[in-house]
Amino acid sequence: MTAIRRIVLASRPTGQPEAGNFRIENFELPEAAEGEVTLRCLYLSLDPYMRGRMSDAKSYAAPVPIDGVMEGETICEVVKSRHTAFSPGDIVRARTGWTTNAVVHGDTLTRVETHGAPLTTALGVLGMPGSTAWSGMKFIGKPKQGETVVVAAASGPVGSLVGQLAKLAGARAVGIAGGPDKCAYVKDGLGFDAVVDHRSQDFASDLAAACPDGVDVYFENVGGHVWDAVLPLLNQFARVPVCGLVAHYNGAGSADTDRLPITMSAVLRRSLLIRGFIQTEFISHFGDFLDEVGPRVASGDIKYREDIVDGLERAPEAFIGMLTGGNFGKLIVKIAD
Repeated sequence: MTAIRRIVLASRPTGQPEAGNFRIENFELPEAAEGEVTLRCLYLSLDPYMRGRMSDAKSYAAPVPIDGVMEGETICEVVKSRHTAFSPGDIVRARTGWTTNAVVHGDTLTRVETHGAPLTTALGVLGMPGSTAWSGMKFIGKPKQGETVVVAAASGPVGSLVGQLAKLAGARAVGIAGGPDKCAYVKDGLGFDAVVDHRSQDFASDLAAACPDGVDVYFENVGGHVWDAVLPLLNQFARVPVCGLVAHYNGAGSADTDRLPITMSAVLRRSLLIRGFIQTEFISHFGDFLDEVGPRVASGDIKYREDIVDGLERAPEAFIGMLTGGNFGKLIVKIAD
């Protein structure tokens, strides 16, 4: 038996999560049974979808129960194995949640493949966020040469890849980000054609000026006032992959405006395609995604940025900050060397 730490959901938040909604606790790790693997967690991914798992509202996935370990994906080292496919020292991707160690069935694990890029990219640009961007663009957005692609949260792990994929397809990439530092990174670091600060008082007019030919693909990560500014600019037959609505996750912006009538009117008049999706819908294409994007990341052709915090105990604070834009790049918690 090995002493470990984990972070559990102590209570369900109302609005913005607070430190008191989480609890860190010690417990004893059981021995692995036949077919199971004992893991030491190295890195934990923090992602906006976790806010939804803290709520018991009906959703596409079951909520984290009170006193249950917070949901999350990790990169782990195999310590002991009673599964024929894995050996001690193997590096794997697992859904252990917010914990330092875990025992899971080996059938739930996948080996980490980064095509030579750093290990942490398996949780970001070469992990779920990157696959989300690639799938949404390939199967829903389908950008064409000369079109205009707009993406919200453009400095984040999903949005940053969306814009770069748009450029590779020959489209014009326009990013939306918050604050001068993030905007500069999107324009100068990632090579977007234009970037607009959603915190500006002139945001809507600035976005219109950046999209003189309208918008053909809008990759939705935010909702709220960003959607209000994008909607009038959508061209006929525009495609809108919807993978996130972070502006609404804490309850803000959900009831202040009824956006449905104007949205549905635009859908009808302009023949818009608005398609919500979850990354796991396209999980069968994950290998194709890695083969296409992995070598470009390893070579430096595709850029990415990571925001790494040290120590499992800092996960709640980092997660709370992420929901208000406090992170810069893919947010990862380093749990162990």
